Amino acid sequence: MKLHELSVAALGRGLREREFSSVEVTRAFLDRIAARNPALNAFITVTAGRALADAAAADARLARGEGRPLTGVPLAHKDIFCTDGILTTCGSRILGNFVAPYDATVVERLDAAGMVLLGKTNMDEFAMGSSNETSGYGPVRNPWDPGRVPGGSSGGSAAAVAAGLAPVATGTDTGGSIRQPAALTGLTGLKPTYGRVSRYGMIAFASSLDQGGVLAQSAVDAALVLAAMAGPDARDSTCIERPVPDYVAGLERPMRGLRIGIIREFFGPGLEPGTGAAVQAALGGFRTLGAELVEVSLPNLPLSVPTYYVVAPAEASSNLSRFDGVRFGHRCADPQDLRDLYERSRGEGFGAEVKRRIMTGTYVLSAGYYDAYYLKAQQVRSLINADFRRAFAAVDVLMGPTSPTPAFPLGAKVDDPITMYLNDIYTIGANLAGLPAISVPCGLVEGLPVGLQVIGPHFAEELLLAVAHAWQRETDWHQRRPPEPAGGTA
Repeated sequence: MKLHELSVAALGRGLREREFSSVEVTRAFLDRIAARNPALNAFITVTAGRALADAAAADARLARGEGRPLTGVPLAHKDIFCTDGILTTCGSRILGNFVAPYDATVVERLDAAGMVLLGKTNMDEFAMGSSNETSGYGPVRNPWDPGRVPGGSSGGSAAAVAAGLAPVATGTDTGGSIRQPAALTGLTGLKPTYGRVSRYGMIAFASSLDQGGVLAQSAVDAALVLAAMAGPDARDSTCIERPVPDYVAGLERPMRGLRIGIIREFFGPGLEPGTGAAVQAALGGFRTLGAELVEVSLPNLPLSVPTYYVVAPAEASSNLSRFDGVRFGHRCADPQDLRDLYERSRGEGFGAEVKRRIMTGTYVLSAGYYDAYYLKAQQVRSLINADFRRAFAAVDVLMGPTSPTPAFPLGAKVDDPITMYLNDIYTIGANLAGLPAISVPCGLVEGLPVGLQVIGPHFAEELLLAVAHAWQRETDWHQRRPPEPAGGTA
């Protein structure tokens, strides 16, 4: 196999056994980025010089016998994580000149693990989107079909890993932004429990929903990276004081006796037939492995989309007020006064979707509407939480589709916000409840990947990874790769 086809686990093993060097591996991925990124637009910033320097330092540690599981393995970070001395745009023109003065905790920890930073990936502006078409730096294209979306908002990370431009990438998930692009690009995408991964240095969209996670080829790779990035952080008050399990050691859990809840509400109108058939086939595969399948109902879950699109914009309205043209980021030319500075800086810097959500959030928080919209949405959120609690009293995990359809064409939904929002109909509930969830590839529909979603109780990442790994031991969907462009690449 070529270097860019190797998993994180295989790269780490090969580096420790000195089969190849980190510099060789890093050059191979940088060559892939140079050849394929112009067509895919997966990266906003490529850090070639730093990557080669970090790779050389990793090779020196490996030569001294100081290699750890991730030492010398390249990765990419979603451009929502602050990186010291490197441009951090959040996919927005308002941060087009912002160079972060510190590292996010996720960046810091993966750097300490010895990983090599290839660059920062494209994303929907401020993580607001389901297709990676709202980025101020242009849309990302799906490597399975460049005429289609990769999903969002972590679409750049997903496209980079799927196309072999990076072996693994970080992402963030506010309403499905790791799992949905994972499903649409044939990857394993893990959203941990809210609070399992520090949000320090992760630019906020909706503070009660955002959670950092991983986009990888397999559950094994996701387990390796999550183990390095998770854990308590005194700098983040939302981060849980809870030890991190050995996720890799827990992968071999047998499926016999596992009680799987099949979410009735996920198999109604709106689910594309081919996607539904692929998911049903995967469920049958788990029955063959000895799991017990039980239908469960979460009656309030269909209300998750309207609930989310009140709560998330409200929090965004508050969080994005800091981008005012005064302290950092874009500032309009020759402002006449402070009001003009605010209005034109924000008007020029923010894109249409961000403006739409800020206005929605400001409206639902305003006097006279707070009780009718925001308070009511939080009450419904509590009902959704209660539905999940009842379900997990009877089953170990919940399963269903990740996305209602495979990847759709670029431009097909960008002018219809409501239709676009419904792409997250199966993923939002886990965010509202703060639950961990994972998407794994389970088939192809007309040559495009389909994802199976597994949701667990709080802090059940170890179980979710074991379930995903059991599926990936029996199938090869996670090993399928998009076709190479005519002529191929390095």
